[in-house]
Amino acid sequence: MKHRLTAIVPCKNERLHIRDCIESLLPIADEILVADSGSTDETLDIVAQIGGCRVIQREYIHSGNFKNWAIPQASHQWVLILDADERVTNELADEISALLERDPQKDGYWVHRLNHFMGYPVRHGDWGADRVLRLFRKDVSRYVGETDHAEVVVSTGRVGSLNNRLLHFTTWSYDQTFTKLTRYSTWQAKQWNDSRKKLEIWRMVWGPPLRFLRSYVLRLGFLDGLVGFQVCFLTAMYVFLKQARLWELQRAIPQPDPIRTRMGAATTEPSTDPHPSQLKSPAT
Repeated sequence: MKHRLTAIVPCKNERLHIRDCIESLLPIADEILVADSGSTDETLDIVAQIGGCRVIQREYIHSGNFKNWAIPQASHQWVLILDADERVTNELADEISALLERDPQKDGYWVHRLNHFMGYPVRHGDWGADRVLRLFRKDVSRYVGETDHAEVVVSTGRVGSLNNRLLHFTTWSYDQTFTKLTRYSTWQAKQWNDSRKKLEIWRMVWGPPLRFLRSYVLRLGFLDGLVGFQVCFLTAMYVFLKQARLWELQRAIPQPDPIRTRMGAATTEPSTDPHPSQLKSPAT
């Protein structure tokens, strides 16, 4: 008996991605659940034009939290999570269909991603080794972690890997890249600070160059040319930014506000009004 599949697509303002994402799911998904977190562009109009999708909406806190809210709303036991900037290839679709035709031996499956940087595939470096656990049984799986990089944990431990890759169009401009770096590093630093993690200066100093060497040299990022150099450099920058944001939270001196300072000084100036004991009683 073929196992039925629900595909969940978390999104917000993804008009440039959403059509290709959903259309890549049509050959394999018995249900497509679009989990929207407040789109204000044409995203939901496009979803309606495609037809056949079920839309649910809620405020976004972070990735793991949002997906854990969406997963129980799937109609079928097997779930595939696909971000709007990802695509299922024909080869991956065939592999998933064949897997669900028989009784799967595992409860969850890792999928390697072929990440793209401004349209160029990145086959080496840290990005080349990227994988995500996206196909799983919903009753034994849950995202764990308080960041946008939370990952699924399958409680049974029965996890395998698929052979074909998922396409991931990570970023199309430096504006998008820096926006993501800011969001991810800020959130991670906040989590560290909330858990009372202390700043480790050596990680700020040596972490970025070591990460660059690992990605660019040991993992052959240089084979991707100038694209590979940029990606490896940005990966190292992310390592630095997480530590720098933590330093900011724990040690940065707040910028003085002259207006508030002046107002505060005014409230502490000695009063020229007479003390109540010096006041005469009103005439009777």
